[in-house]
Amino acid sequence: MTKMIYPGQTIGIIGGGQLGRMMAVAAKEAGYKIAVLEPTMDSPCGQVADIRIVAAYDDEAALEELAEVSDVITYEFENIDYDGLKRLTQMAYVPQGAELVRITQNRVTEKQMIVEAGCPVAPYIVTSTYEELLEKIGEIGFPCIVKTARGGYDGKGQQLLKSAEDLQLAKDLFTHSQCIAEGFVPFTKEISVIVQRNGDGETYCLPVGENIHINHILHETIVPARIELSTAQLAEEAALKIADSLKLIGTLAVEMFVLEDGSIVINECAPRPHNSGHYSIEACNISQFTQHIRAVCGWPLRKPKLWAPSIMVNVLGQHVVPLTNSISKFPDWSVHLYGKSEAKVNRKMGHVTIMTDDINTALQQITDSGIWPE
Repeated sequence: MTKMIYPGQTIGIIGGGQLGRMMAVAAKEAGYKIAVLEPTMDSPCGQVADIRIVAAYDDEAALEELAEVSDVITYEFENIDYDGLKRLTQMAYVPQGAELVRITQNRVTEKQMIVEAGCPVAPYIVTSTYEELLEKIGEIGFPCIVKTARGGYDGKGQQLLKSAEDLQLAKDLFTHSQCIAEGFVPFTKEISVIVQRNGDGETYCLPVGENIHINHILHETIVPARIELSTAQLAEEAALKIADSLKLIGTLAVEMFVLEDGSIVINECAPRPHNSGHYSIEACNISQFTQHIRAVCGWPLRKPKLWAPSIMVNVLGQHVVPLTNSISKFPDWSVHLYGKSEAKVNRKMGHVTIMTDDINTALQQITDSGIWPE
Protein backbone atom coordinates (compact mmCIF):
# COMPACT_ATOMS: atom_id res chain seq x y z
CA MET A 1 0.00 0.00 0.00
CA THR A 2 1.06 3.57 -0.68
CA LYS A 3 2.07 5.73 2.26
CA MET A 4 -0.84 8.00 3.23
CA ILE A 5 -0.16 11.63 4.12
CA TYR A 6 -2.97 13.01 6.28
CA PRO A 7 -4.46 16.50 6.56
CA GLY A 8 -2.51 18.55 9.10
CA GLN A 9 0.80 17.18 7.85
CA THR A 10 3.18 19.28 5.73
CA ILE A 11 3.69 19.10 1.96
CA GLY A 12 7.03 20.48 0.75
CA ILE A 13 7.07 22.05 -2.71
CA ILE A 14 10.26 22.71 -4.68
CA GLY A 15 9.56 25.82 -6.77
CA GLY A 16 7.59 28.88 -5.85
CA GLY A 17 5.83 29.78 -9.11
CA GLN A 18 2.15 29.71 -10.06
CA LEU A 19 1.98 25.91 -10.33
CA GLY A 20 3.28 25.62 -6.76
CA ARG A 21 0.79 28.27 -5.66
CA MET A 22 -2.18 26.42 -7.18
CA MET A 23 -0.93 23.11 -5.71
CA ALA A 24 -0.67 24.80 -2.32
CA VAL A 25 -4.18 26.29 -2.52
CA ALA A 26 -5.59 22.85 -3.41
CA ALA A 27 -3.67 21.24 -0.52
CA LYS A 28 -4.82 23.89 1.96
CA GLU A 29 -8.45 23.13 1.10
CA ALA A 30 -7.80 19.66 2.56
CA GLY A 31 -6.07 21.07 5.65
CA TYR A 32 -2.41 20.51 4.74
CA LYS A 33 0.43 22.82 5.70
CA ILE A 34 2.83 23.98 2.96
CA ALA A 35 6.60 24.48 2.94
CA VAL A 36 8.19 25.98 -0.19
CA LEU A 37 11.81 26.10 -1.34
CA GLU A 38 12.31 29.01 -3.75
CA PRO A 39 15.16 31.48 -4.40
CA THR A 40 12.93 34.59 -4.39
CA MET A 41 11.31 35.95 -1.26
CA ASP A 42 7.86 37.04 -2.46
CA SER A 43 7.07 34.14 -4.79
CA PRO A 44 3.50 33.22 -5.86
CA CYS A 45 3.67 30.00 -3.79
CA GLY A 46 5.55 31.68 -0.94
CA GLN A 47 2.62 34.09 -0.51
CA VAL A 48 0.33 31.21 0.53
CA ALA A 49 2.89 28.89 2.22
CA ASP A 50 3.29 28.30 5.96
CA ILE A 51 7.07 27.85 5.75
CA ARG A 52 9.30 29.67 3.25
CA ILE A 53 12.86 28.49 2.64
CA VAL A 54 14.50 31.13 0.46
CA ALA A 55 17.50 29.48 -1.21
CA ALA A 56 18.75 28.03 -4.48
CA TYR A 57 17.22 24.70 -5.55
CA ASP A 58 20.59 22.93 -5.24
CA ASP A 59 21.43 24.40 -1.81
CA GLU A 60 22.18 21.31 0.31
CA ALA A 61 21.38 22.94 3.66
CA ALA A 62 18.07 24.24 2.27
CA LEU A 63 17.14 20.81 0.89
CA GLU A 64 17.91 19.28 4.29
CA GLU A 65 15.71 21.89 5.95
CA LEU A 66 12.88 21.15 3.51
CA ALA A 67 13.25 17.41 4.25
CA GLU A 68 13.14 18.10 7.99
CA VAL A 69 9.92 20.13 7.93
CA SER A 70 8.02 18.12 5.26
CA ASP A 71 6.10 14.84 5.48
CA VAL A 72 6.05 14.53 1.67
CA ILE A 73 7.83 16.51 -1.05
CA THR A 74 6.74 17.34 -4.61
CA TYR A 75 7.94 19.83 -7.23
CA GLU A 76 6.33 22.29 -9.62
CA PHE A 77 8.79 22.21 -12.54
CA GLU A 78 11.30 19.81 -14.07
CA ASN A 79 14.41 21.96 -14.49
CA ILE A 80 15.57 21.36 -10.94
CA ASP A 81 18.87 19.88 -9.88
CA TYR A 82 18.65 16.10 -10.43
CA ASP A 83 21.54 15.27 -8.08
CA GLY A 84 20.06 17.43 -5.33
CA LEU A 85 16.65 15.80 -5.82
CA LYS A 86 18.23 12.33 -5.75
CA ARG A 87 19.93 13.15 -2.42
CA LEU A 88 16.61 14.46 -1.15
CA THR A 89 14.92 11.11 -1.91
CA GLN A 90 17.38 9.47 0.51
CA MET A 91 16.39 11.70 3.43
CA ALA A 92 12.72 12.48 2.74
CA TYR A 93 9.56 11.00 1.23
CA VAL A 94 9.50 12.03 -2.45
CA PRO A 95 6.95 9.68 -4.05
CA GLN A 96 7.62 10.95 -7.58
CA GLY A 97 11.30 10.05 -7.20
CA ALA A 98 14.17 11.66 -9.10
CA GLU A 99 14.23 9.48 -12.25
CA LEU A 100 11.12 11.15 -13.67
CA VAL A 101 12.98 14.49 -13.59
CA ARG A 102 16.19 12.99 -15.00
CA ILE A 103 14.32 11.55 -17.98
CA THR A 104 12.04 14.50 -18.79
CA GLN A 105 14.52 17.35 -18.29
CA ASN A 106 16.61 16.06 -21.22
CA ARG A 107 15.01 15.79 -24.65
CA VAL A 108 17.29 12.88 -25.62
CA THR A 109 16.33 10.63 -22.71
CA GLU A 110 12.70 11.79 -23.00
CA LYS A 111 12.49 10.76 -26.67
CA GLN A 112 14.07 7.39 -25.88
CA MET A 113 11.51 6.83 -23.10
CA ILE A 114 8.57 7.72 -25.39
CA VAL A 115 9.80 5.34 -28.10
CA GLU A 116 10.38 2.55 -25.54
CA ALA A 117 6.81 3.04 -24.28
CA GLY A 118 5.65 2.24 -27.82
CA CYS A 119 4.48 5.73 -28.80
CA PRO A 120 5.16 7.62 -32.06
CA VAL A 121 7.59 10.56 -32.26
CA ALA A 122 8.80 12.74 -35.13
CA PRO A 123 11.96 11.44 -36.86
CA TYR A 124 14.98 12.87 -35.02
CA ILE A 125 18.75 12.79 -34.69
CA VAL A 126 20.96 13.48 -31.66
CA THR A 127 23.92 15.79 -32.23
CA SER A 128 26.55 16.86 -29.71
CA THR A 129 28.24 19.54 -31.86
CA TYR A 130 27.37 21.87 -34.71
CA GLU A 131 29.79 19.92 -36.93
CA GLU A 132 27.90 16.71 -36.15
CA LEU A 133 24.64 18.45 -37.09
CA LEU A 134 26.14 19.33 -40.48
CA GLU A 135 27.19 15.69 -40.99
CA LYS A 136 23.86 14.13 -39.97
CA ILE A 137 21.28 16.65 -41.22
CA GLY A 138 20.72 14.63 -44.39
CA GLU A 139 19.12 11.88 -42.28
CA ILE A 140 16.06 14.04 -41.56
CA GLY A 141 16.28 16.83 -44.15
CA PHE A 142 14.43 20.16 -44.17
CA PRO A 143 12.39 21.71 -42.73
CA CYS A 144 13.47 20.65 -39.26
CA ILE A 145 13.67 22.07 -35.75
CA VAL A 146 16.88 22.01 -33.70
CA LYS A 147 16.27 21.99 -29.94
CA THR A 148 18.67 22.07 -27.02
CA ALA A 149 18.52 18.81 -25.07
CA ARG A 150 18.16 20.71 -21.81
CA GLY A 151 16.53 23.85 -20.53
CA GLY A 152 14.16 24.94 -23.31
CA TYR A 153 10.60 26.16 -22.66
CA ASP A 154 8.03 28.49 -24.33
CA GLY A 155 10.00 28.30 -27.59
CA LYS A 156 13.36 29.14 -26.02
CA GLY A 157 16.31 26.93 -26.99
CA GLN A 158 15.02 25.99 -30.42
CA GLN A 159 15.45 27.05 -34.02
CA LEU A 160 13.43 26.24 -37.14
CA LEU A 161 15.62 25.49 -40.17
CA LYS A 162 13.80 25.80 -43.49
CA SER A 163 16.78 24.98 -45.70
CA ALA A 164 20.54 24.40 -45.61
CA GLU A 165 21.06 28.18 -45.75
CA ASP A 166 19.54 28.40 -42.24
CA LEU A 167 21.96 25.92 -40.63
CA GLN A 168 24.19 28.58 -39.09
CA LEU A 169 21.16 29.88 -37.11
CA ALA A 170 21.42 26.73 -34.93
CA LYS A 171 25.13 27.16 -34.15
CA ASP A 172 24.65 29.05 -30.86
CA LEU A 173 22.33 26.36 -29.46
CA PHE A 174 25.31 24.03 -29.02
CA THR A 175 26.94 26.37 -26.48
CA HIS A 176 24.27 25.26 -23.97
CA SER A 177 24.06 21.50 -24.45
CA GLN A 178 23.84 18.75 -27.02
CA CYS A 179 20.84 19.12 -29.32
CA ILE A 180 18.28 17.07 -31.14
CA ALA A 181 17.06 17.89 -34.63
CA GLU A 182 13.50 16.84 -35.40
CA GLY A 183 11.93 16.47 -38.79
CA PHE A 184 9.10 18.99 -39.11
CA VAL A 185 5.72 17.27 -38.70
CA PRO A 186 2.86 18.72 -40.83
CA PHE A 187 0.31 18.82 -38.02
CA THR A 188 -3.23 20.25 -37.99
CA LYS A 189 -3.57 20.75 -34.23
CA GLU A 190 -1.61 20.65 -30.99
CA ILE A 191 -3.25 18.82 -28.10
CA SER A 192 -2.29 17.72 -24.61
CA VAL A 193 -3.35 15.01 -22.21
CA ILE A 194 -2.75 15.37 -18.48
CA VAL A 195 -2.44 11.94 -16.90
CA GLN A 196 -2.34 11.44 -13.14
CA ARG A 197 -1.47 8.28 -11.21
CA ASN A 198 -1.10 7.36 -7.55
CA GLY A 199 1.26 4.86 -5.95
CA ASP A 200 -1.32 2.07 -6.25
CA GLY A 201 -1.38 2.49 -10.04
CA GLU A 202 -4.82 4.11 -10.12
CA THR A 203 -4.71 6.34 -13.22
CA TYR A 204 -6.99 8.94 -14.84
CA CYS A 205 -6.66 11.44 -17.67
CA LEU A 206 -8.23 14.87 -17.82
CA PRO A 207 -10.24 15.58 -20.99
CA VAL A 208 -8.02 16.21 -24.02
CA GLY A 209 -7.22 19.91 -24.50
CA GLU A 210 -6.58 21.68 -27.81
CA ASN A 211 -3.72 24.16 -27.48
CA ILE A 212 -3.26 27.35 -29.49
CA HIS A 213 0.15 29.05 -29.23
CA ILE A 214 1.22 32.59 -30.12
CA ASN A 215 4.97 33.24 -30.36
CA HIS A 216 5.62 29.76 -28.89
CA ILE A 217 3.70 30.66 -25.70
CA LEU A 218 0.39 28.92 -24.91
CA HIS A 219 -2.45 31.35 -25.61
CA GLU A 220 -5.61 29.24 -25.30
CA THR A 221 -6.64 25.73 -24.35
CA ILE A 222 -10.01 24.62 -25.70
CA VAL A 223 -11.74 21.69 -23.99
CA PRO A 224 -12.90 19.33 -25.28
CA ALA A 225 -10.38 19.46 -28.14
CA ARG A 226 -12.03 19.79 -31.56
CA ILE A 227 -10.83 16.40 -32.78
CA GLU A 228 -12.36 13.07 -33.78
CA LEU A 229 -13.23 10.67 -30.96
CA SER A 230 -10.76 8.15 -32.43
CA THR A 231 -7.93 10.73 -32.13
CA ALA A 232 -8.87 11.50 -28.53
CA GLN A 233 -8.75 7.78 -27.76
CA LEU A 234 -5.30 7.47 -29.37
CA ALA A 235 -4.08 10.43 -27.33
CA GLU A 236 -5.34 9.04 -24.05
CA GLU A 237 -3.94 5.55 -24.80
CA ALA A 238 -0.51 7.06 -25.50
CA ALA A 239 -0.55 9.10 -22.26
CA LEU A 240 -1.50 5.98 -20.27
CA LYS A 241 1.28 3.93 -21.91
CA ILE A 242 3.86 6.57 -21.03
CA ALA A 243 2.58 6.92 -17.45
CA ASP A 244 2.75 3.15 -16.97
CA SER A 245 6.21 2.96 -18.53
CA LEU A 246 7.47 5.61 -16.10
CA LYS A 247 5.61 4.05 -13.12
CA LEU A 248 4.34 7.58 -12.68
CA ILE A 249 3.27 8.93 -9.33
CA GLY A 250 1.78 12.41 -9.58
CA THR A 251 1.15 14.26 -12.84
CA LEU A 252 2.45 14.05 -16.39
CA ALA A 253 1.40 16.40 -19.19
CA VAL A 254 1.88 14.83 -22.62
CA GLU A 255 1.93 17.28 -25.53
CA MET A 256 1.10 15.90 -28.99
CA PHE A 257 0.60 16.85 -32.62
CA VAL A 258 -2.49 15.73 -34.55
CA LEU A 259 -1.79 14.85 -38.20
CA GLU A 260 -4.11 15.22 -41.20
CA ASP A 261 -5.23 11.57 -40.98
CA GLY A 262 -6.15 11.87 -37.27
CA SER A 263 -3.06 10.04 -36.03
CA ILE A 264 -0.83 11.55 -33.33
CA VAL A 265 2.87 12.19 -32.72
CA ILE A 266 4.19 12.83 -29.21
CA ASN A 267 6.08 16.10 -28.89
CA GLU A 268 7.20 16.30 -25.25
CA CYS A 269 6.25 15.58 -21.64
CA ALA A 270 6.26 17.61 -18.43
CA PRO A 271 6.25 15.78 -15.05
CA ARG A 272 3.96 18.23 -13.25
CA PRO A 273 0.65 20.07 -13.52
CA HIS A 274 0.56 21.99 -16.77
CA ASN A 275 -0.62 25.32 -18.14
CA SER A 276 -3.05 23.49 -20.46
CA GLY A 277 -4.81 21.91 -17.45
CA HIS A 278 -5.69 25.11 -15.58
CA TYR A 279 -9.25 25.01 -16.95
CA SER A 280 -9.88 22.03 -14.65
CA ILE A 281 -10.08 24.26 -11.54
CA GLU A 282 -13.59 25.42 -12.52
CA ALA A 283 -14.53 23.18 -15.45
CA CYS A 284 -14.06 19.72 -13.88
CA ASN A 285 -15.24 17.89 -10.78
CA ILE A 286 -11.57 17.72 -9.74
CA SER A 287 -8.75 20.05 -10.72
CA GLN A 288 -5.32 18.87 -11.88
CA PHE A 289 -3.90 20.39 -8.69
CA THR A 290 -6.25 18.59 -6.27
CA GLN A 291 -5.69 15.31 -8.13
CA HIS A 292 -1.91 15.86 -7.96
CA ILE A 293 -2.07 16.40 -4.19
CA ARG A 294 -4.19 13.26 -3.86
CA ALA A 295 -1.69 11.26 -5.95
CA VAL A 296 1.41 12.27 -3.97
CA CYS A 297 -0.39 11.98 -0.63
CA GLY A 298 -1.60 8.43 -1.31
CA TRP A 299 -5.31 9.23 -1.55
CA PRO A 300 -7.63 7.47 -4.00
CA LEU A 301 -8.08 9.47 -7.23
CA ARG A 302 -11.34 10.77 -8.62
CA LYS A 303 -12.48 10.09 -12.19
CA PRO A 304 -12.45 13.51 -13.90
CA LYS A 305 -15.66 14.84 -15.43
CA LEU A 306 -16.01 17.99 -17.54
CA TRP A 307 -18.94 20.16 -16.42
CA ALA A 308 -19.09 22.25 -19.62
CA PRO A 309 -17.04 23.08 -22.72
CA SER A 310 -14.41 25.59 -21.65
CA ILE A 311 -11.61 27.86 -22.82
CA MET A 312 -8.57 28.80 -20.76
CA VAL A 313 -6.78 31.97 -21.90
CA ASN A 314 -3.33 32.93 -20.60
CA VAL A 315 -2.87 36.41 -19.17
CA LEU A 316 0.61 37.72 -20.00
CA GLY A 317 2.18 40.91 -18.69
CA GLN A 318 0.75 43.06 -21.47
CA HIS A 319 -2.78 41.76 -20.79
CA VAL A 320 -3.02 42.53 -17.06
CA VAL A 321 -4.17 46.17 -17.27
CA PRO A 322 -6.76 45.65 -20.03
CA LEU A 323 -8.08 42.58 -18.19
CA THR A 324 -8.42 44.29 -14.81
CA ASN A 325 -10.13 47.24 -16.52
CA SER A 326 -12.63 44.80 -18.09
CA ILE A 327 -13.57 42.65 -15.07
CA SER A 328 -16.97 44.33 -14.65
CA LYS A 329 -17.94 43.46 -18.25
CA PHE A 330 -17.50 39.68 -17.96
CA PRO A 331 -19.18 38.26 -14.84
CA ASP A 332 -18.98 34.70 -16.20
CA TRP A 333 -15.18 34.73 -16.51
CA SER A 334 -13.08 33.11 -13.76
CA VAL A 335 -10.03 35.34 -13.33
CA HIS A 336 -6.84 33.99 -11.76
CA LEU A 337 -3.84 36.25 -11.12
CA TYR A 338 -0.71 34.71 -9.64
CA GLY A 339 0.59 37.48 -7.36
CA LYS A 340 3.72 38.24 -9.40
CA SER A 341 5.04 41.70 -8.59
CA GLU A 342 6.14 42.80 -12.06
CA ALA A 343 4.03 42.48 -15.21
CA LYS A 344 6.70 41.99 -17.89
CA VAL A 345 5.74 41.53 -21.55
CA ASN A 346 5.09 37.82 -22.33
CA ARG A 347 5.50 36.82 -18.65
CA LYS A 348 2.69 34.51 -17.48
CA MET A 349 0.77 36.56 -14.90
CA GLY A 350 -2.50 34.67 -14.71
CA HIS A 351 -5.26 33.02 -16.70
CA VAL A 352 -8.98 33.30 -17.39
CA THR A 353 -11.33 30.32 -17.69
CA ILE A 354 -14.62 30.66 -19.56
CA MET A 355 -17.20 27.88 -19.28
CA THR A 356 -19.65 28.01 -22.15
CA ASP A 357 -22.42 26.28 -24.10
CA ASP A 358 -20.83 27.41 -27.36
CA ILE A 359 -17.06 27.43 -27.91
CA ASN A 360 -17.26 29.62 -31.05
CA THR A 361 -19.28 32.31 -29.25
CA ALA A 362 -16.78 32.31 -26.37
CA LEU A 363 -13.83 32.53 -28.79
CA GLN A 364 -15.49 35.53 -30.44
CA GLN A 365 -16.07 37.14 -27.02
CA ILE A 366 -12.33 36.75 -26.25
CA THR A 367 -11.44 38.45 -29.57
CA ASP A 368 -14.03 41.22 -29.14
CA SER A 369 -12.85 41.99 -25.59
CA GLY A 370 -9.71 43.61 -27.04
CA ILE A 371 -7.61 42.23 -24.15
CA TRP A 372 -5.71 39.83 -26.40
CA PRO A 373 -5.09 41.72 -29.69
CA GLU A 374 -4.10 39.54 -32.64
